[in-house]
Amino acid sequence: MPLRVPADLRAAVHERRTALDQLSRDLHGTPETRFEEHYAVEQLAARLAVAGFEVDKDVAGLPTAFTATHRGPSDGPTIAVLLEYDALPGIGHGCGHNLIAAGGLTAAVAAAAARPGHRGTLQVIGTPGEEGGGGKILMLERGVFQGVDAAVMFHPADRSLRARHALAASHLRIGFHGVAAHAAKAPWEGRSAAAGAQLFLTAVDSLRQFMPPTARVHGIVTRGGGAPNVVPDYTEVDIFVREATSTALDVLLPRVLAAADGAALATGTTVDHAETAPRYTERNNNMVMADRLAAYTVGLGLELEPPSEQHPAGSSDIGNVSLALPVIHPYLQICPRDTPGHSVRMREAARSQRAHDAVETMSTALAALVLDLLEDPRLLHEVRAEFQASTSVTAHGQEPR
Repeated sequence: MPLRVPADLRAAVHERRTALDQLSRDLHGTPETRFEEHYAVEQLAARLAVAGFEVDKDVAGLPTAFTATHRGPSDGPTIAVLLEYDALPGIGHGCGHNLIAAGGLTAAVAAAAARPGHRGTLQVIGTPGEEGGGGKILMLERGVFQGVDAAVMFHPADRSLRARHALAASHLRIGFHGVAAHAAKAPWEGRSAAAGAQLFLTAVDSLRQFMPPTARVHGIVTRGGGAPNVVPDYTEVDIFVREATSTALDVLLPRVLAAADGAALATGTTVDHAETAPRYTERNNNMVMADRLAAYTVGLGLELEPPSEQHPAGSSDIGNVSLALPVIHPYLQICPRDTPGHSVRMREAARSQRAHDAVETMSTALAALVLDLLEDPRLLHEVRAEFQASTSVTAHGQEPR
């Protein structure tokens, strides 16, 4: 059943529409990659401070992580709005994090302005390095989410969804070490690290037929040698290994690493490997919150599709947070269906009028949900009950939603 957002809250968001657009387009035009988002943090933190939030920077030992807190006059829960603002190398904001940052900030500021006497604590948490850096995981491990009762955010996409499953992921660096030699005069004196990397990627391709259909393994050669007339003594592969659950990933990962060992053995090289970021887990979507949000968006003219295993999934560090506390991560359509994520087309969509119109709607619904969570103990009780039940199921080896 549709829910109506109070008129004063709708107005509070709409009054900030020009600022939302300006901030989003400013961030879009100043893309910063993981853990280098200094300009974005300055812009976001300054606006939150002006809105009456108490801002703390450099949290969790991360220079581009921050929190901003708005405390009500009475005790109550702590509800967090999560912001992402890192861009992709070479592409820029092809994942639309400029919209996440501007839209989430607008929702939080509007909620605080419309209900300054809210119960409990409204917190904005700025989370850097989602694109392969695992910023939320580091912040979770270092206590930033301690005491947070629930967290909300949204993500731009080619369709609007209440929730979507996500894959557990390991980000690996595979390094092959060989012996340099002149590639024409005496190649037999060398051992090609490039051959090791090439054979490894071929072995992974051969392995695909025997992986579960939920598995994803993909990578690039980031270092392939210095000159074609020198047998390379070092090459490097940057690769993601993903599966539907962390348990399944633990089974697949040794098979991929065995392929690297075999490639090294066959080419007379040696190999080492390391995870270059914290491991991302699958996502545990809290459907009590997701359904409440969807009731607000439909009242605003935006329908969020229910989750389906048929929707393709990536990975995000919010998965780790979702196993520690109730979280939602709905998707917001900003472009035609089947527009690929992490693409130039998605980057261009992330600065469009259509995107900002959609973000105003989502920000309005998020603001309403946040205030409900702060003010309605019965709703928060239902949220907690579902979370406890879902994490109990996950602990017994079944997939979360």
